[in-house]
Amino acid sequence: MPAFPELMHTALDSPDARELAEFYRRLLGLHYRPGDEPPTDGSADIGADWLVLLDDHGHRKLAFQKAENLVPPTWPSPAVPMQLHLDFSVVSLAELHRHRHRAQALGARVLLDRTHDAAEPLYVLADPAGHPFCLLVA
Repeated sequence: MPAFPELMHTALDSPDARELAEFYRRLLGLHYRPGDEPPTDGSADIGADWLVLLDDHGHRKLAFQKAENLVPPTWPSPAVPMQLHLDFSVVSLAELHRHRHRAQALGARVLLDRTHDAAEPLYVLADPAGHPFCLLVA
């Protein structure tokens, strides 16, 4: 029996849970929990209020919950705090730039470019629902 609770996943709110799940699925190479996949027959996406993404080992990584009245963070302005953000590491500056371009192509926008910082180059981006996340060279 584990001595402590184990983190299952991190859940993010979004006005469109499917859109945000697709963004992170494509950005991180994850896949849907069985039953959470989008319909392929053109039918309504009924189960899109709560979706879970898994890694290649079947471990839960992220979940997405529909929140129609979500007010996106306004970082770096403190008007609406960040509340939570995700950090993703890459191995080189070239990979940092490559993944920033990939994220933007998937719908992210750059909030901060700190690639000139030799100690820890990074980008802070916002996902399609406005949640900030960092891409950095570890």
